[in-house]
Amino acid sequence: MAENPVNVQAGSAPRPGPPLWLLLELTYRCPLHCAFCYNPTDFARTTAELDTDEWLRVLREARALGAVQLGLSGGEPLARDDLEPIVTEAHRLGFYTNLITSGVGLTEARLKALKQGGLDHIQLSFQDSTQKMNDFLSSTRTFDLKSKVAALIKQYDYPMVLNVVLHRLNIDHVEEILEMALKLGADYVELANTQYYGWAWHNREQLLPSLHQVRRAEQTMQRFRERVGRQMQIYFVVPDYFERRPKACMNGLGSIFLTIAPDGTALPCHAARMLPGLQFPNVRGASIREIWYDSASFNHFRGDEWMKEPCRSCPEKTRDFGGCRCQAYLLTGDAANADPVCDLSPHHHLVTEAVARADRPEPASPRPAAEEKPLVFRSPRNSSTLFP
Repeated sequence: MAENPVNVQAGSAPRPGPPLWLLLELTYRCPLHCAFCYNPTDFARTTAELDTDEWLRVLREARALGAVQLGLSGGEPLARDDLEPIVTEAHRLGFYTNLITSGVGLTEARLKALKQGGLDHIQLSFQDSTQKMNDFLSSTRTFDLKSKVAALIKQYDYPMVLNVVLHRLNIDHVEEILEMALKLGADYVELANTQYYGWAWHNREQLLPSLHQVRRAEQTMQRFRERVGRQMQIYFVVPDYFERRPKACMNGLGSIFLTIAPDGTALPCHAARMLPGLQFPNVRGASIREIWYDSASFNHFRGDEWMKEPCRSCPEKTRDFGGCRCQAYLLTGDAANADPVCDLSPHHHLVTEAVARADRPEPASPRPAAEEKPLVFRSPRNSSTLFP
């Protein structure tokens, strides 16, 4: 795919409001090896992580600028032994804090300390409803541990929030997943269909479900929702590839969302590092204010001057902002193109062709070994050898 260098002067786009939503990707270290992980496939090349004082400075500067929602993710944020002081300072500053975790490393002692530090919310991930499939998809033995962590979360009076990423290998298990969630006492369940970038992009042919699978899962979810009523709130995020119009990705890049990667790189979304021609700033060399308001990379996709047709003259551009820039780049090679999910895009066939391939029945006999493309699980070794 051809790269399209970007040359844009900071300040050429409308001045945005503050970065209301701050995501700190504290580390790319993770005990799980999920084949759908959104972390960059070359994460092993990431330089040294920010230290505690640097993360605390980021919190103070972002809060002074107006940030109010804080996500703490990774990798696995519990791999950082300074998570507790980071949470404590975030609470002191007035952030609403959300820990996004696999549960690995969340002992009762740590949970008690996080509670005392003011952590507001915990989102716990499962990969499936059974030990066998959960552990296969994460390439770990963590199902029983996750179940124990779920009980701890309830014990410490947190709302039980479960997240399960759906794809071809588990989407037919939606009913069993929801039954598991009900048994665990979940208050909220997010069935988030895979978004295809990072490791999921590399594994897309194995992970993209068929249209029939998606529709059946939606119907199953709706029946379950009607059955349990307000006992458990269920959210089903339809995969982009099965929509006619793109989602308003991040409400437009550089609008309300700011990610800080483990090495301090500041990004307008967690996948934006892949976008060619953009030199993203680092908090080690610039303040959050300078990054948010003055950097060329954050200003580039603000407004609509960057848009090509059909987005530039489309009346829906103020609602969907042209869709996902990372998706446009991965599918077409140009981040300024309309998101191919949109059926007005001249590249929409790239999406419909992928969906058509996913709809093909499985072959009656095994494919020759040369035609097989095995799942690649997220790991430092694969990151180093397959994506140097």
